[in-house]
Order: sequence, then structure tokens, then C-alpha cells
Amino acid sequence: MNQISLKNITKKYVAYGNVTVALNNILLNIEQGEMVAVMGPSGSGKTTMLNILGCLDNPSEGQLFLKTEKVELMDEDELSKVRNKNIGFVFQQFALIDDYTVLENVELPLIYRKLHDKKSKLSRKEIKAKVFEVLDSLGIKDHYYKYPSQLSGGQQQRVAIARALIGEPDIIIADEPTGALDQKTGVEVMNLLLDINKKGKTVIIVTHDEKVATYCKRRVDILDGKIVSDKLLINEV
Repeated sequence: MNQISLKNITKKYVAYGNVTVALNNILLNIEQGEMVAVMGPSGSGKTTMLNILGCLDNPSEGQLFLKTEKVELMDEDELSKVRNKNIGFVFQQFALIDDYTVLENVELPLIYRKLHDKKSKLSRKEIKAKVFEVLDSLGIKDHYYKYPSQLSGGQQQRVAIARALIGEPDIIIADEPTGALDQKTGVEVMNLLLDINKKGKTVIIVTHDEKVATYCKRRVDILDGKIVSDKLLINEV
């Protein structure tokens, strides 16, 4: 089953009377459990595609489907719930809150869910238990009381991955997840994402790094707002 479908997606930006076409009539289907690299140089449109895939931005034209649900029919409240329950985000610069501990950063999606979703019945005690379980699986349980500034880059990215996983989403979207890391730590993070994919999660990685793409099973190249290549890869990692 297609988990994500982009049908004739176009995104235009208008500034000072000038129109910039960031995405031009994109057709893309991603099946559940795929690990896909979206590649392209700066300005190619890959970040715009990420924002639309993650329901962070709306297309100017075309339709986005999550399974059979048409995203354009959702209001902002429904979109927020979709992002919270179905999509986990991992960013290049980690996007952690400096004044929050590791535990507080990771529990945020579940705290949001508890406050905004009447169906959520998790207690604070259960939320903390889930946080410790995810932190333990990523090897950073002992750092739960620390602040981001007290962690290495690799540890911060593990915290960001833990936050992405805590709500048990079906889809993980990672934007240049190794861009702020040294090579050794980058390999560790990519192996983590590979393990996450092997457990059935759909993983979409937006990157310009050829080495990162080799971890994926499929590579989509975008240039000047158009998909110029879409091919399966022989994963030797």
C-alpha cells in the first residue's frame, strides 16, 4: 500500500511580483516500510518537498495523500494531530530546546498528545516510562537529566531521534541527519535509522550526501523542482 502519495504537486512562492516554482508537477508514491533518500543540490526543491511530505506546508496545486486520507481536506488542528501521531522529524541541527532536559525534550510529543487528544489516556508516569524505554534503546538513558549543551553532537542527534520515535509514528522524516556530525558519529546515526527502518518504519532522508544515500533502498533525485531520477538501490550497508 502507498503510505504517501504526491499527485501533481506544484509549489509556487510569490515575492515582489515574482513567481518562483519550487516544485513542478511532482508525482511520487512511497510505500510503507521503504527507506528513501531524496537528493538534490541546494535550491533544487528537496526541502520544500520535505515540508509538504511532513504536512508542514501546503502545495499550491496537486494533492497529498497519507494512505487514503486527502491532506488538503484537513484543518490545522487535524494536521497537527497527524504530525504528532504519524510523523517523526529529525533535523540537521537537532532542534532541541536548550532549557529542557533530555527527558523533557523527548516527552514533548506525548505531552502535546495528552493535552490535545482526548483519546490519549497516558499518565505522566507512563509517559516517563516510555521515554526511558526509548532512551535506553538508543543508548542514552543515563543522560536523561542533562541539558543539550552538556551532550556531544551525536548524543544530541540520538535525543532528537528518540523524540521522533516516542509517539510511535509510522513515518520518520530526517533532514540532513548527519550534516552536523563527524564521519564516525554520522555512521552511527545512519545505522540507527537503518535499524528503525528494519522494524517497519518508513524512513525518508533528505540529503545531498552520497554516502548517506547508500543506506537507503531507493533514491529520488530532484533538480529545479522536478524529479529527474527515481531508482531502487542495492543496499550493501
